Amino acid sequence: MAKGKGFGGGFGGMNMQAMMKQAQKMQEDMRKAQEEIAQMETTGTAGGGMVTVTVTGTSTVKSVAIKPEVVDPDDIEMLQDLVAAAVNEALAAAQQKSQSQMSAITGGVGGLGGLF
Repeated sequence: MAKGKGFGGGFGGMNMQAMMKQAQKMQEDMRKAQEEIAQMETTGTAGGGMVTVTVTGTSTVKSVAIKPEVVDPDDIEMLQDLVAAAVNEALAAAQQKSQSQMSAITGGVGGLGGLF
């Protein structure tokens, strides 16, 4: 290491203390966003609204609503497919919302290489 060159010179004169403060703020913002995501709910539907599923931002199924007219004892497979489709739609929407919210904080850097 060249004489007189510490961390300050190695980052183009960037103040290490300012970097740490910024990193701590980003961690706090991410913690808050994760709490908000856990409280978030998204809904998916299938069969023209015959099956509706609500999930949380942490991918927990909160509710499943099935309209009686879609229940056909001779075609349980169709009902199973509708439930699966509604769950998948709700989970995809939750994931998209979560990624969008986290990207707003990280600037789209995707976790900052595992730092957070």
